[in-house]
Amino acid sequence: MADTKTLSDFKSKLAGGGARSNLFEVSIPSFPSAISDAWNSGEDGENGKFRFLCKASNLPASNIGEVAVPFRGRVLKVAGDRTIDPWTVTVINDEDFKLRTAFEKWANVMSKLDDATGVTNPTSYMSNAYVMQLGRGATTFSTENKGGTSSVLRTYKFYDIFPTSVSAITLSYDNANAEPEQFDVTFAVQYFTIGEAETVSKGDPKGGDTGDSTNSSSNTSTGESTIL
Repeated sequence: MADTKTLSDFKSKLAGGGARSNLFEVSIPSFPSAISDAWNSGEDGENGKFRFLCKASNLPASNIGEVAVPFRGRVLKVAGDRTIDPWTVTVINDEDFKLRTAFEKWANVMSKLDDATGVTNPTSYMSNAYVMQLGRGATTFSTENKGGTSSVLRTYKFYDIFPTSVSAITLSYDNANAEPEQFDVTFAVQYFTIGEAETVSKGDPKGGDTGDSTNSSSNTSTGESTIL
């Protein structure tokens, strides 16, 4: 027999009223060394624009394979290898084409359009990125309405990424009342870490992070505390 559950019971378990899928921010603090001049980290640079115009992303899946070990007509399943899915962002394209140009340059430095040459040192074409799940209040479980900052519920840091696809933008005379153009960028990811931070605002240190690859329990340059 199950106990009766009330709306008040449900409310007490739904922390913060539930995380919202439209409250997030994505940041690529810097481009790799071979293409660093194509991406500026400040509020007026490409990353400052990207933090506004990246309209869709995802929190990554956690995938562990399984290995089947036969035993006397039965199968024992044991843990296999971890796999990391590609990571895709959707970007609004505005009339200066700065963001699309930057990602096209990144792809071109790895494999030129005309002769397929490119940089071969992985450090020269890989960088790091962040996606932050934001809360609706200035603090987690906020009991008052304060502006200027948003709580960060969870931060994922993607290590040593590089673009594998910059999608097409479809053009057509038939698009009446057309929304702004948008395009997808898909990245290969080596691995990611999961962390927490307190607030994100106009002066948030992630906007100026160097993006260098470290795997420690604490990252003082971003205020991020790694939990996994």
